[in-house]
Amino acid sequence: MWDDRFEQILRPFLPFLPPQEELTPETDLKDLGLDSLGTVQLLGTLEETYQLRFRDSALTMDTFRTAGVLWDTVQSMLQSTAS
Repeated sequence: MWDDRFEQILRPFLPFLPPQEELTPETDLKDLGLDSLGTVQLLGTLEETYQLRFRDSALTMDTFRTAGVLWDTVQSMLQSTAS
């Protein structure tokens, strides 16, 4: 699963996710209100928080489809920068 920072960053971009509802890897971000502007802002926040740069190949709607796919993308970039 992901670290606490990831969920704290992601939740404000999901206006239709009730505070008490669990965020799961299968959670569809668009269904919970993540729009195109929110995606760009989320991208910047993730890059700043985790000190990484999304590769062009990761800048797709699929990357931001679910919480799990997005976290897997962030985690793989963190591992590649650590190597």
